[in-house]
Amino acid sequence: MMNYIWVALVVIAVIAGGVTGNMQGILDNLFEFAETAVTLAIGLIGIMAFFCGLMKVMEKAGLCEKLGKAISPVMRLLFPGVPKDHPANSAMALYFAANILGIGNAATPFGIKAMQELQTLNKTKNIATDAQVMLLAVATTSITLIPVTAIGLRASVQTAGAAEIIAPVIIATTISTVTGIFFTIVFGKLKRFKYDVIIEKEIAAGTLEINEDYIGDDPIVLPENYKSVNAEEEKVAW
Repeated sequence: MMNYIWVALVVIAVIAGGVTGNMQGILDNLFEFAETAVTLAIGLIGIMAFFCGLMKVMEKAGLCEKLGKAISPVMRLLFPGVPKDHPANSAMALYFAANILGIGNAATPFGIKAMQELQTLNKTKNIATDAQVMLLAVATTSITLIPVTAIGLRASVQTAGAAEIIAPVIIATTISTVTGIFFTIVFGKLKRFKYDVIIEKEIAAGTLEINEDYIGDDPIVLPENYKSVNAEEEKVAW
């Protein structure tokens, strides 16, 4: 989707330049900001390399597991459906820690790992569990104590005051996280968004996909007369 958006923006800019007769201005800005993008990327390499390496050292040293235990009371509240000793807890702990430090790119691998681990507790392939929705909500609105990436970007384009955004960022992200958690819980209690209710609707529609990697003790038992719409479509395609 993002690729389509960027292509659309480029096409619109070219058309606007042609219509207004300012094509030279578009070309000048294209090369100018291409150079700026490279400069910013190179400036961020050191910061990202340091924190990615730090996270790897933490993982190898066993600090990930300790971190998971340290924030287990919070994890119990936010993710009551995840077993205490499940690997998803340590992956989520690292993901939250990286987000709190404001190093989004370094956090991505931990986020993917956490979502993969949570998927083993999901009975279906195409319906997100409450834990997966909460993970996405907390990650998207994550409290950031040290916005490393933002500070790095500001430091690359200005000589002073790069860290003056720390207090506003802490306030803004705290509000966003509380709001995200609140609405995730509220909407999760509504009947139309309940996990089991959605499963029943998917079964009725014949679109439910069972997760073969589910490791829980409460798998879905489909009715004997269940016919999958997806299976029928695959037969027709063949």
